[in-house]
Amino acid sequence: MTTTSTETTAATERIHADHGVTKRLGNWTRAGHIQVRARRGLAVLDLRSPDLPDDIELCLELQRATVKLLVPDDAVVEHWDLRWTARGKVKDAQVRTADEPALAGARRIRLAGVATDSEVRVHRSGIAVLSAMCSRAYLEDLRLAHRTGGHPTVDDPARSHSH
Repeated sequence: MTTTSTETTAATERIHADHGVTKRLGNWTRAGHIQVRARRGLAVLDLRSPDLPDDIELCLELQRATVKLLVPDDAVVEHWDLRWTARGKVKDAQVRTADEPALAGARRIRLAGVATDSEVRVHRSGIAVLSAMCSRAYLEDLRLAHRTGGHPTVDDPARSHSH
């Protein structure tokens, strides 16, 4: 196992989805290292929060599973270290590369680990907002915001920092 500079960030987050759906939306972590183990399940991870470090490493162990990543528009998702042992792919309709000059300071998300008959879906901008809004967490966030007079943050995690 290689050691990276993410040791200085918060502790490692561990997410497990076994024959079910696990969602982490809004400002749910500050960790720069996230382990995801999914078997015939779905894991939805919101990585749009400004509280997250600029470099995030996701260690994936997927078996017939899907991981949906909600990322900022300018995020670069690298999957060079992700091994495929059967079918699968990373689906990103708006691929960004680190070579683009405008993305020099953009968030970098590195995917590593093993995926078997699985896929990783990358959602940006409006699709990421819609994915977050179609959840129970968003409904609960709306109710809380209404009661407290605040603003919901599940659809846009950066909103909590702008008000």
